[in-house]
This record gives sequence, C-alpha cells and structure tokens, in this order.
Amino acid sequence: MKYITRTVWILSLVSLFTDIASEMLYPVMPMYLKSIGFSIVLIGILEGVAEATAGMSKAYFGKLSDNSGRRVPFVKIGYAFSAVSKPMMAIFTYPLLIFFSRTLDRFGKGIRTAARDALLSDEATAETKGQIFGFHRSMDTLGAVIGPSLALIYLYYYPQNYRILFFVAFIPGLLAVLASFLLKDKHPKDIKPKTAASFFSFINYWKVSPPEYKKLVIGLLAFTLFNSSDIFLLLKAKQSGLDDTVVIAVYIFYNLIYALFSFPIGILADKIGLKKILISGLLLFSAVYFGMSVNTNLYVFFGLFSLYGIYAAATDGISTAWISNISDRKDTATAIGTFSGFQSICTMLASSFAGLIWFQFGAAATFLISAFATLIVVLYLLTIRKPKTLIKESH
Repeated sequence: MKYITRTVWILSLVSLFTDIASEMLYPVMPMYLKSIGFSIVLIGILEGVAEATAGMSKAYFGKLSDNSGRRVPFVKIGYAFSAVSKPMMAIFTYPLLIFFSRTLDRFGKGIRTAARDALLSDEATAETKGQIFGFHRSMDTLGAVIGPSLALIYLYYYPQNYRILFFVAFIPGLLAVLASFLLKDKHPKDIKPKTAASFFSFINYWKVSPPEYKKLVIGLLAFTLFNSSDIFLLLKAKQSGLDDTVVIAVYIFYNLIYALFSFPIGILADKIGLKKILISGLLLFSAVYFGMSVNTNLYVFFGLFSLYGIYAAATDGISTAWISNISDRKDTATAIGTFSGFQSICTMLASSFAGLIWFQFGAAATFLISAFATLIVVLYLLTIRKPKTLIKESH
C-alpha cells in the first residue's frame, strides 16, 4: 500500500461515491423510465445517445486536458455534472428533458475519465501502474456492490417508489464532488499550456502515436467488438429461470468479486507483466462465454460470474495501465481518451451485433461467437512484444 498516494486515495473515494450513486439507479432505471411512459425502443435510443456522448467526449476532453497541462478541473466538472443529473431525472419527466439529464450524466463521465486516468498515471511509475489502477478500480467497483444493495433494501420497503431513489442517489454523488475539491494539480515543467483543440483533433494523435500503441489498441478494439453489454449475461440468467432478485444478486456478486480481485491482480501484474495478466483475463472471458452458451444451473451461474469478475479485474484497469505505459506523459490523457472514444463506438456495435445474433440464432450462438473471437484476439496479442515504456517518470 506504500505506493497508494494521497491523490490516488482521493480519486478512489471520489469514484467509490460516484459509483454508489450510479449503480444505485442501475437496477431501477429501465423500470422508472417505463413508469413515466418510455417505450423499450426509446430507452434503447436514450442509452445509445448517452453512451455515444460519453465515448466521443472522452477523446476530446482527454486531448484538451493534455493541451492545457491540467487534470483536476476536468475531474471536478465531470463529477459535478454526473451528480446534478441524478435529481434532474426525478424532477423532469418530459422525454426531451430526460434525454438532457441522462446525457449530462454521461457527458460528465466523458469530461473526467481521461484526465482522471492520466492523474492516476502521474502518481505511478512504470513498475507500479498495475497496482495503482487496480486499487482505483477496486474502490470504484466496490460502489457497484454497495449501490445496487442499497437499492434492493430501499425497494423492499418502498416498492415501485423509484423517484425518491434518484434524490437519495444525489447524496453520494455530492460527497464525490466535495471530495474532488481536495485534489491539486501538478504542473509538469515540460508541458506548455495551450487550450485550443478541435472536437476531432484526437484523430491526429492516432497518426503520430507510437507503433506499440496502435498495435495494442487494434487488439483491444477487436475484442471490444465481440464484448457486448453485460445485460446479455443477465438476460441469459433470467432466461434460464432465475427471478429478478436472484439476477440482481448475481450482478452484485460479480461486482464484489471484481472489487476484491482488482488490487491484488494489479500487484501481480506489476510483478509478472501487464501482458500476461491481460491475456489471462481474456482467456477467462472466453471460458465464461463458452459456459454461458450451455449453462442453465443456478450454482454454475454464480461460478461463471465469479470467473467473469476475475476477468474484469484482469483487463479493465490493466489495459489502461498498459496504454499509459507506452504513451508519453504529455499525451497520456489523449492516448487513453482516444482509445476510450473508439472503444465506446465498438461497444455499441458489439451490443447491436449480439442482439441480432441472439434474435436470429439464439443465445448460445451469441456467446460461442464471442468466445471463439476472443481466442483469436489472444493469439494476436501474443505477437506483441514486451512494450518499451515511453512514460517520463514523475517521481
């Protein structure tokens, strides 16, 4: 724990509070939207627009953060937007205002993500990236355990009273904003502040980015194209006969495993290599999807979601750490934001492909195709040599 600095602790607590707020609403969002007149199609459009906003804005604000040489303002504003969006969704029920509120939440995520990850990267050396990002991811995901658990308790006593929950979610969101004011920017001497940046200027980074970055990102994006929303995993569990409460319990259990394993896996990654851990995680993903294609047993589902939690711990923060290690520190936010922007587009395509395959050929085909495609990505990543670290140490 000696490498976990004050800044890392603050960012981790901010993410914890924010995820409690967001994940508290995750189980009730579709039900609430339907209760105020949204159709399934409109809900799908809403989520698509919101995620597209988050994805594209991550790239732009990552570039803007690098150009300005500052991180903290983007972190503060991003978390503030997400916090105020929660009560707005309860106050405004007109569809256009709901779209605005939901998009504001995702826009906030887009503003803060690359700058926050760059700030984490600045607190680490090349040898401690795994544990720094792993610790942050662990705290972040702990919020995804606490949030839905609080929602279940609330709905037990106040069933179908969804609107109040949005006001309750504002409390941890506000705590996150207040905690973000404890952060301070470091001003690296080798960065000359310049604020101008066009919305698509991040595309220029791809042209000048290191070959190692391009090769890694191509592999990660290829995997993303076959890594559809976790909703499909929950839908498979529901289709196999599990009731709503058990499905949510399985989701909470997955996040608990994810939270518990992120930090120790990060420490292990620093010792044996980020590449080995990432590939091991992808192999676990493939195994889980093979299992999902045939399983209908409740206990096996809990086992598969356990492995899925370990997969997430071994890939999410680890991939970001790897990207930051092969990017110059002055371009860290741009590198992460560019990947996140392309990743969001691929995620939307992946869920669309999965839905079409599920509709045409059934659930088993959806999971089997993803499992086989992931094995091909693993073979591709095995061809990438151990990266030459480009980061300039900040310590």
